[in-house]
Amino acid sequence: MTGIGETVIAAEGLSKRFGDVTAVDNVTFEIARGEVVGYLGPNGSGKTTTMRMLLGLLHPTSGSARVLGRDAISETELIRPQVGYMSQKFALYEDLTVGENLGFYGGVYGLSGVARARRIADVLDLVGLRERERERAGQLAGGWRQRLAMGIALIHEPRLLFLDEPTSGVDPEARRGFWDVFYTLAELGTTIFVSTHYMDEAEHCGRLGIMNEGRLLALGAPSDLKRDVVAGEAWDVVAPGAEPLIPLLESLSRLAGVSQAGLLGDHLHVITQAGAQTAQSLARATGNADVQVEPAEVTLEDVFSTLAGGVSAERRAAREALVERDESTVSDELEREAQ
Repeated sequence: MTGIGETVIAAEGLSKRFGDVTAVDNVTFEIARGEVVGYLGPNGSGKTTTMRMLLGLLHPTSGSARVLGRDAISETELIRPQVGYMSQKFALYEDLTVGENLGFYGGVYGLSGVARARRIADVLDLVGLRERERERAGQLAGGWRQRLAMGIALIHEPRLLFLDEPTSGVDPEARRGFWDVFYTLAELGTTIFVSTHYMDEAEHCGRLGIMNEGRLLALGAPSDLKRDVVAGEAWDVVAPGAEPLIPLLESLSRLAGVSQAGLLGDHLHVITQAGAQTAQSLARATGNADVQVEPAEVTLEDVFSTLAGGVSAERRAAREALVERDESTVSDELEREAQ
């Protein structure tokens, strides 16, 4: 029985190379019992590779990791029964119903009889699938399939959950429901390690690790990252009517003291060095007297942009393709075993 504050995951210098590509580069961190820790980064940044090494599905090129007090590589078989894993490509039995899928995986983990029936009922309620218990998994829409995948990862009451982009393709309302489940579990002592590329849901994490090109750039509470990483002041720039934003963006990007400038929904978001600009000076720089400039909050996107330092989209896409190709050597059977 672990105690509150006990280290559940400890990675030390964890690295993984696929040929000439370094998918994970010297990553070190610790996660304590009951934490909800997010892993934020674009596709190909090393999030999934990190999880697979912690699960023992991939052997690190160098470094080490301990999960639930055991070595992640040499003691994998002792770790897996205590861990739930929801991968990006979760394998459901499409000819089985929701309830039958849960029952099958419950049996894999040694549940039977009344205990299995009771646990299935609890999971159906927890993930909101009670009314779909008799529907075939193959007939479920994407969001409901994700709920079922979540339920299967939870069926054996794991102490630790690895969730690899669990809300990908899920509508915003359902995503909020997923996070309610995560925090319900955390309050009961379950540790949650969840990867995402959604900036808005990253705000819900107790602590957040930011990954880019295989490197863990920062790890901390979202509020701390926004305060400590981004030095300067944030501004929202709103253009009147149908005024094109790109010319305004180009004007502001060239302005002295502007660290970052980008599109944010229907307006511009600008970071300036402290004291370098005022609302009035920014408005004047656009050349449009009707532009409105207001002080704004620093965002996690600002944090990521500051830390990532302008990696080109082409370079990121090329790296993502290489990592995905080489990661495919991990068999689906190994993933199913981890689940």
